[in-house]
Formats: sequence, C-alpha cells, structure tokens
Amino acid sequence: MSDESANPASPFEGFDGEEPRRRYRWVIPVVIVALLAAAYAGLAWWLSDRVASDATVAGVPIGGLSHDEAHQRLETELGAVTEQPISVRIDDVSATIDPGPAGLQFDAAATLEGLTGFSVDPRVLWDRLFGIGAVEPVTAVDEEALRAELELVNQDIERAPVEGFITFSGTTVVVTEPEDGLQLDLDGAAALVSADWLTEPHPLELPGQTLEPGIGEEAVQEARREYAEPLVAGPVTIEAGEQEAELSPATLAEAATFVPNGAGLRLELAADQLAEALVESNPDIETAGEDARIVLTSDGPEIEPATTGTGVDPELLAEGVREAITADRRRAVVELTEAEPEFSTADAEALGVNEEIVSFSTPIPYDPPRTANLRRGAELLSGTLVRPGEIFSLTETIGPFTLENGYVASGMVSGGFATEGIGGGLSQVSTQMFNVGYLAGMELVEHRAHTRWFDRYPRGREATVVAGSLDMRWRNNTEYGVMIEAWVNDEGMHTRLWSTPVWEVDDWISAERDITQPGTEYNPHPQCVAENPHYHGFTVDYGRTVTDRESGEVVLDEVRTHTYRPWHRVICGSPPSPGGGDSRNGDDGDSGGNDNNGDD
Repeated sequence: MSDESANPASPFEGFDGEEPRRRYRWVIPVVIVALLAAAYAGLAWWLSDRVASDATVAGVPIGGLSHDEAHQRLETELGAVTEQPISVRIDDVSATIDPGPAGLQFDAAATLEGLTGFSVDPRVLWDRLFGIGAVEPVTAVDEEALRAELELVNQDIERAPVEGFITFSGTTVVVTEPEDGLQLDLDGAAALVSADWLTEPHPLELPGQTLEPGIGEEAVQEARREYAEPLVAGPVTIEAGEQEAELSPATLAEAATFVPNGAGLRLELAADQLAEALVESNPDIETAGEDARIVLTSDGPEIEPATTGTGVDPELLAEGVREAITADRRRAVVELTEAEPEFSTADAEALGVNEEIVSFSTPIPYDPPRTANLRRGAELLSGTLVRPGEIFSLTETIGPFTLENGYVASGMVSGGFATEGIGGGLSQVSTQMFNVGYLAGMELVEHRAHTRWFDRYPRGREATVVAGSLDMRWRNNTEYGVMIEAWVNDEGMHTRLWSTPVWEVDDWISAERDITQPGTEYNPHPQCVAENPHYHGFTVDYGRTVTDRESGEVVLDEVRTHTYRPWHRVICGSPPSPGGGDSRNGDDGDSGGNDNNGDD
C-alpha cells in the first residue's frame, strides 16, 4: 500500500481556519434580534391590557387602567350622566331633554374597543406608551325618538310672529307693531344634540329659526298713513239723489276693519253697517219697500205682492267712502237703486199656500166668558204662517194668557178639580190645533190629553195646555208653507189649514175599554166648584197612517193610548173625620198637576 492509504486524514482536514469565524458572525445578530423581538413582544403583551396613560373619555380619566377597570369607571361615571336630563337653551328660553325617551345611549364597550388588546403595531405601542389624549365616546342615537323630544321642546320654545295690525279705539288709530317669531331648527338641533350631548358643557345652545311676520312695519305704516288716519280725519258727506247725509268719524271707524292682503293691509268697510248709519242720519234717503204678504180672505189665502223701494246700494256706498277719504272734499255721490224686499212675491208663491188641506170643528157650551177666550185665541191664530220645517207653538202664538192680552176669567181644571182662571177654555183651542196638525200628517212634537174626557172632543185625540209648563206643538214636515185659519160662531170653534197637499192620512179611534166608575172627592180649595158624577173613566187607542200622496209610500203608522180618570162627585171642603161621610170610590187620581191654564 501507498503512504496515503496508511495515514488517513484528520476529520477537521479540509476546513479552512477562517470558515468557522464567518459562520459564527451570523449567530450573534440573530440572537440579538431574537432578544429584541422578545423584548418588543413582551412590551406589547405588557401594554395589551392597559389604556394609554393620559386617555380620557368625555372628561373621565381612564389612563393606565385595565380594560375592565376602564369599563367599570366609564359605566359608573358616564352611565350616571346619561340618566340626567340634558339642559338646552334657545334665545332666552330653557328646557330639558331626557336621554332615555330621546333615544340617547352611551356604549362603554365600543368606546374602549382598540384601546386595549395585544398588538405589535408600533403606532399602537407608541400611543400606549406616550398617550393618546381625549377619546371620542361612542354613542347611539334613535333619530326618530330624538326628533320627537325636540318637537316637545319646540312647543315650549316656539313663539309665533306678531302680525302688524291696525284697529280703532273710538276715533284713535291703534297700531300693533310687528314682532319676529321663533322656532327650533329641528334638523340642526338634532345634529347638535347627537354630537355634543355627552361631551359639551350644558346647557346646549340649540339653533333656532326666525319667523318673520307676514305684515311688517313698512306695510303697517303705509296703511296707517294712506287709509287709517284719513278715514277718521273728518266726516264724509254722501249725496244720494236730492238728499245728503254725513257719516261721522266715529261711525266710519266703527265700520272699518283692516285685513291682511298679501304682505299689506287692506281697508274693509262694513257696507250694511254704513248704509244703516246713513239712513239713521237722514231717513229720507231711502223709501222702504214692502214684503209680500199672504192674507186670508173670504175666498181663502191671497198674496199681496211685494213692492220695491229705493235706497243706497251698500257696496257702492262703501266704495264711495273709500274714495272720499283720500279726496280733498271728503264727499261721495252715490246713485239710488231699487231696494228689493226680503220676502218677495216669488217667495210667497213658492210656499204653495193654495188650498185647504184639513179642517176640524168642535161644539162650544154656552159660557160667554169662555167663548170670549176662544174668540181671542182664534183671532191670534188666524193668519199665522208656519214655514217649511218650522214648529208651530200654541203658547207662543196665542200667549200669554193674561188680562192684558185680551183674556178673561172662566172655568178651568186645576189639580184635577174644576175652578176658575184667566184664559179658561183655551184647551179647546189647543185641541183644535192638535187635530188639524194630526189630521194633516204633521210631526207631533209636544202635547198631552186631559185627565178627564170632555165629550165635545174625540176620545184620546185632544190636548190641554198649561202656561209655562205644557205646550201643544207640531212641526211642518212639508216643503210648503201652512197657513192657519180659525174662527168661532154659534155652531162651535173651527180651524183649517191652507197649503199644498203632501200627505194622505187615515185615522181611527177604538172603543172604550177598562172602564172605571166615578167616586167621591173632597176639594178644600177656596175656589172649589162642586161637581156631580159625570162620566166614567176608560182607556182608548187611536192611530193614523200617513202616506206620501206622490209616491204612495207609508211614512208613518202609529198607535197611541190614553187613559182617562172618571168624573167624580166633588164636595167642596175637607173630608169628614174617619168613619163618617163619603170617601173616594174607584178613582186612581191624576198626576197632581194642572190640566191647563185656561182649560175646560
């Protein structure tokens, strides 16, 4: 073998002496970097649960605190703040907003998000080491709820503008100066409260909107200068035909009104009021016309035509005054015009008072005072016109039942007993008017039958009257007028209605039933009139069917029932002592009220 094979090489042969040194030069930097990285990571870990040292939220310091400590402090201090009302102000008016109903909430967890937690971002570590200052709080806002609360605030704050205006106190011009109004700028206020409610000092100054009046200072002064002061500067003379009259400053001021007209004021004059004042100043300026009249003649109702008069047209008068107050002479010439009546001939014709639609009669007993009352009642009834839809009232038409109104004392019933009173017998007038209204198909409004039956009246279908407490009334339920005619003669009392037929009426009265016999009563009244038993008591039904003549439709089918008490024997004086004398027998009494004031 050769020497090479006999002497193997060393394991370290082939390594250059410089090579190990080159390799170890890399190890040191790597170790240093690793150490630095570990230190950086350790610092990041140490800072991960600490808030930056100078951090504050809405003035609450949380620097250096752990996440949980910071959360607890924010909940404690800012949570309490969010439960307190927020004071706000606009102009010189203060109010408060309750954060709860306004939908304002503070979110502590969201506010702390990113302030803690592991991060190797050098910017984050820098902030955590050297501070971040004020941190903006995270809040939640329910915009709809906040706006609703601000609208409530606006109700306290809102001030309507004062419109410029002119009035008169007597002949003195009174000016209302215009003033701006104020209201909350809801959009601006909502944005401000949302952003600042937790961070800015209270009260929060809310933005407002100025509301300008529609009638400003310039318009008011112009109206005062051009119209108000000239109006009351002196009287205005009116020439109408050959007549003259003056309207005084006081009259002109009383009739004047200033009304808004765009951005200005317009003078308006009460034309009818001026016309009335003009006629009062000189009655010869107008000649009155006469309304049409429907009068009763021997041939029935006839129309007396209306007549026109002459007078000043109110609107032309007002226009003349407006022009005169700015003229040098303060004088106006107004033409006379025809003055139409309030109730024209055509109006009278349209009422259709053309023919007799119903009549009714009842006999009268021989009793001159009573008959005198009936004649007076008939006199007041005749010619009465009941217009469509109106209610006929007996007491309003023929009352009051007094000596001054032409009535005399006669027999009547009071408290169920015969006596005397002024207007005795007028229940016969009431019965007459009840029956013509009933049989003509009119709507019954008020009536009451007697407590005892008088045989001159239909059973049940009659009516008494008590001044001040009981009337006899029916409504004209047609489109035509109804005229009443009434008279008294030896045969009895008669009434008829004139109109245009609208209703067909079928009426009926039943036989008597539930008979009760008379008894005896005692009447201690000083004006007592003794009575003998006259007629029994009974119950009766009566009814009517009302049909529309034109359509044939039944518009009313009614049945009424009334019970009469007997005509008892009446003894004037107090009842005898118990055990002696007569007593009442078989009478259930009446209501205790007067049958009428002026009754049979």
